Amino acid sequence: MASSYSIRDSLVNSPIREERNLFNIDPTLFISLVLLCTIGLAVLYSATSGEMAAITRQSIRFALGFAVLIFLAQIPAKELARWSPWLYLLGIALLLVVMMIGYSGKGAQRWIDLGVVRFQPSELLKIFLPMMVAWYFSEKPMPPTIPQIFIALIIIAIPAGLVLTQPDLGTALLIAFAGICVIFLAGITWRLLAVFGGIALASMPVFWFYLHDYQRQRILTMLNPESDPLGTGYHIIQSKIAIGSGGVYGKGWLNGTQSQLDFIPERSTDFIFAVFSEEFGFLGVVLLLCAYGFIVMRGLTIAARAKNTYSRLLAGSLSLSFFAYFLVNIGMVSGLLPVVGVPLPLISYGGTSAVTLLAAFGILMSIHSHRKFLSY
Repeated sequence: MASSYSIRDSLVNSPIREERNLFNIDPTLFISLVLLCTIGLAVLYSATSGEMAAITRQSIRFALGFAVLIFLAQIPAKELARWSPWLYLLGIALLLVVMMIGYSGKGAQRWIDLGVVRFQPSELLKIFLPMMVAWYFSEKPMPPTIPQIFIALIIIAIPAGLVLTQPDLGTALLIAFAGICVIFLAGITWRLLAVFGGIALASMPVFWFYLHDYQRQRILTMLNPESDPLGTGYHIIQSKIAIGSGGVYGKGWLNGTQSQLDFIPERSTDFIFAVFSEEFGFLGVVLLLCAYGFIVMRGLTIAARAKNTYSRLLAGSLSLSFFAYFLVNIGMVSGLLPVVGVPLPLISYGGTSAVTLLAAFGILMSIHSHRKFLSY
C-alpha cells in the first residue's frame, strides 16, 4: 500500500514544466529535414544539368521555409487552435480568388500572381484543413458520432471540391486525405470505416464519369503505358527505364544517362525520383525511404506525446500526410499509381510546396516543445 501511495503521490504532486530547446526546435527532426533538403539540392543540380539559377531559387525557398518553421515553432498549439477556423476561411477565400482571377499555366488555373511572387493557395489547405478538422473535434468527446463525422466530411469536401475544379486531382486528394486522417485518428470505429470505404468504392463509377478526359487517360496509361509509348505512356516508360538502369549501386551523381540526355520529362519536378534512382540505385532509394520513414515516425511520436486532443490529431494528420506525399510520388513515378502531379517532398523543385511542408514541421515542433510533462 505504501508503495502504491508513493507512486500515486509522485504523479499527482510532480511539478509540471515545459520542455524547452533552442528556438523550440526539435534537434533530431530539424537535422533530418536539413539533410533531406541538402539531398534535394544535390539531385536538383543533376536534374537541371547544373543550372545554378534553379539551385539558388530553391535554396532561397528552403531558407524561407526554415524561417517559417522556426517562427511557427514559437507559437503554442492553443494559439494555433484559436486561429484554425479563420485560417480555414482564409484558405477557402484564396481558392475562390484563384477560381475568379487566378493565374493559368499548363492547362490549369491554380496560382495567384502577386507580381513579385506566384503561389499556389491549395498548398496552404494541406495545413489549414487538418487544423480546422482537429479544432472541430478538439472539444468533443471521442470517438466522434456519425453526425459529427458528416460535418467533418463537409468541412473536407468544400476545399477539396474547389481544388478539383482548378483542375488539380492530386492536390485535391491529398487535401482530402489530410482531413480524413484527422477523422481516423479521432477514433472512428472500424465498422464505420468499412461502411465509408464501401460507399467510396461504390461511387467510383460516378467519380469516373466526372473526371476530365486527360485524367481518365492517365489511369488507363498506368494500366498499360505501352499502348501509347510515344504519347501518353512516354513519361512512365522513360521513368521506369531510368529507375531500372540504376541497378544496385547506381550510375553515380551527374552520370545518369536518362536524365542527362533529356529522356525524362519533368525531371526536376514530378519525376525527380527517377533521376535519384538512376544515379544512386537501389541502396540510395532504400536510404531515402529510411530518411522519410524516420521523419514520419518522429512526427507520430510527437503526436503520441501531445498534451491535448487538438495537438494529437493535428500532429498525427500532418505526419501521415507527409507519408502520403512521398508514397504517391514514388508510386506514380514507378508506374504503380496514375500520374497526378504530386512532387517528391523537399526533393522536387517548387516553392509553395517546400515552404508549406516546412511550415507543417514547424507546427509539429511547436506541439512538441510546448507540451507539458511530469518530471520525477
